[in-house]
Amino acid sequence: MKSLISTFMLFSLLSFVGVAAAEPASSAVEIKTLANPSTPVTVSMEASAVVATSAEAAPAVVPSANKGDTAWMIVATILVILMVIPGLALFYGGMVRAKNMLSVLMQVFVIFSLTAVLWAIFGYSVAFTEGSAFFGGFDKLFLKGITPESLAATFSKGVYVPEYIYVAFQLTFSAITPALIVGAFAERVKFSAVLLFTVIWFTFSYLPLAHMVWYWAGPDAYTDAAAAEKAGATAGFLFQKGALDFAGGTVVHINAGIAGLVGCLMIGKRIGFKKESLAPHSVTMTMVGASLLWVGWFGFNVGSNLEANGLAALVFVNTLLAAAAATLGWVFAEWLLRGKPSMLGGASGAVAGLVAITPACGWAGPAGSILLGLVAGVVCFWSVTSLKSKLGYDDSLDAFGVHGIGGILGALGTAVVASPALGGTGVWDYVSNSVAEYSMIGQLISQSWGVIVAIIWSGIVSYLAYKFVDIVIGLRVPEEVEREGLDVSSHGETAYHL
Repeated sequence: MKSLISTFMLFSLLSFVGVAAAEPASSAVEIKTLANPSTPVTVSMEASAVVATSAEAAPAVVPSANKGDTAWMIVATILVILMVIPGLALFYGGMVRAKNMLSVLMQVFVIFSLTAVLWAIFGYSVAFTEGSAFFGGFDKLFLKGITPESLAATFSKGVYVPEYIYVAFQLTFSAITPALIVGAFAERVKFSAVLLFTVIWFTFSYLPLAHMVWYWAGPDAYTDAAAAEKAGATAGFLFQKGALDFAGGTVVHINAGIAGLVGCLMIGKRIGFKKESLAPHSVTMTMVGASLLWVGWFGFNVGSNLEANGLAALVFVNTLLAAAAATLGWVFAEWLLRGKPSMLGGASGAVAGLVAITPACGWAGPAGSILLGLVAGVVCFWSVTSLKSKLGYDDSLDAFGVHGIGGILGALGTAVVASPALGGTGVWDYVSNSVAEYSMIGQLISQSWGVIVAIIWSGIVSYLAYKFVDIVIGLRVPEEVEREGLDVSSHGETAYHL
């Protein structure tokens, strides 16, 4: 019996060795994960056999939203809302005189509400559906056809977020942009005129520029050179030109800054400009508002990545460093030229850095962000002091000096800091699935397209919109109302009861 058992064991051992020798040296293969088809993982032959069997039995996998990305986008959207109300409202409100504090808060608050509704009615459809190179279509008026199952593309092939959260996220961008403009003509414009101007400017300036810069078919359309050419032909005009704008340098900041400059020139200077004190009534409020803007800007920039991944972390670091560097740049420039560094200067410097890094935040490296922030702090300080004084315009809260100049600087600077040779990420080629060969001069030409089109488009639309509003209802309040203050005359209340 023992002999029989020994013989059986020996036979089994030889069989096992033979089978093992017949197998290849490596028993691993690559498959694609369902969550991100561009990411290969290694599994054993046995596991792959199970996957294959399951695939044969199961129906095709339906694309779904990534829950982590979705959660991040909800948070990012809330952060951008924080930027507008209360962030921007307090930042601007603190810089006006006490008798106009509520008027600024009211303008920002109601502009946000007005554009939110307009965005749902027609804004999203015009900006983010296929149409011409300048305007989208009307397929999604009133968000028609969008359901909880609808998906929006991200910047990775096969990765999606719910379209509803993409709608909400982009809504906040469309809301803060016209709210930025009011800083240029604060303390002297009718509330009704602000609202009518917002409707016109939102429709004919913000929406077309958003479509021109940001509309594309999504990464999944770029499967090969022929498909890429076909998909590219449906994209927005400036997207086709290769202009990079990660989070709104052209669409938001240059667009709003130019509208603000046109507005303050057409409306005229405040009564008492350069003759009596127009100093901010509460730098404390401005500092609180700037801090909320800084915090909310992480939603603005990092949320624009649409995914919670390593690139989002880079955008976070870039946003943080650029704002810090610009604060130092502005403060030390002011200290050197005026003898004392001011809190108002520090707050303005931080915002200038945030503006400048906005178009570049997804392509710059940390060193490039610091450089861009330092330059923005110094240049924007010059623009709101020397340039503004020499040209003599009354940009009340420096909407053009910070957002217009900072946006132009950031858009053009993107071509420099995006270079891989300088620590940038370069530009991703979705056909080869690798970083494309980078030309700084070529990219600077593309960025110039974005800057020039944004300046001309916003300038023309803004002029016509102001002119129309002035003819219909008038832009400026009467002199006695301006002297009394807009809080009581326009809204029947005051910010402070002493």
